[in-house]
Amino acid sequence: MMQNNSLPKIAFFGTPNIAVWVLEELEKKGIVPSLVITNPDTPQGRKLILTETPVALWATGRNIPVHKPVTLRDDTVITLLRESGCELFIVAAYGKIIPESILDIPTYKTLNVHPSLLPKLRGASPIRSAILHNVFPTGVSIMILTKGVDEGPILAQEEEEIALTEWPIQGSILDERLARHGGVLLAQTIPQWVAGEIVPQEQDHSEATFSEKITKEMGLIDLSDNPETNLRKIRAFDGWPGTYFFHTDADGSNVRIKIIDAEINDSKLNILRIIPEGKKEMDYKDFM
Repeated sequence: MMQNNSLPKIAFFGTPNIAVWVLEELEKKGIVPSLVITNPDTPQGRKLILTETPVALWATGRNIPVHKPVTLRDDTVITLLRESGCELFIVAAYGKIIPESILDIPTYKTLNVHPSLLPKLRGASPIRSAILHNVFPTGVSIMILTKGVDEGPILAQEEEEIALTEWPIQGSILDERLARHGGVLLAQTIPQWVAGEIVPQEQDHSEATFSEKITKEMGLIDLSDNPETNLRKIRAFDGWPGTYFFHTDADGSNVRIKIIDAEINDSKLNILRIIPEGKKEMDYKDFM
């Protein structure tokens, strides 16, 4: 896809695959950043090999300059962005708070792709929290970033079409669906925003709700809990942190059982696939 040269130069802030899916949808419409800001390389795998972020890999594959600052509160980063000529900044799952000293640089502001129907589910985990807390429907918002967390005015917002029979959906599936939807909506919004055709709409802050930071410890499941609650937890924590329970073997030892998939049958939680500690994935009925 040829780059849309009628638009201002863009600096893109993002890190994981969610941000790559946004970039891919922008690229389909000829919207490609001139500069990418992402997190530093991190050790990955058993051998702790230093690995670039998914966004860095995407950018280097297209010969787009990449910068990997440890902190954005650094004069060299601010100078780089001021001198880049970028008049629009875009943020999608970057992983760090963007300071006002950077938000104020671009002519056309700093736009954020947020995977919820703001002001619902501001904060760290809007996608997985929507599943966990049964916030349905959900969707995507394009907003102007301000110093308050997810408090900025909205430029565009759309619901994600999810059938009731799909809900609760697996977290990894909803990650990609909302990211790509956000990328499509952003690609539609940018030309209109730059042309002055959109009036930003303030959020109703009295309606705000917040998503919590998800931790590894939250994955422990009590099988005696409400089946619907447990299923939402299994689907919400799909991938990471995962869900698990402890099974007592005949010799009295506790074995950690990771749940891969489950469903509700006759108002009961029916576990389908598991990974017992130290073993390969298998059917739960075979394990039992």
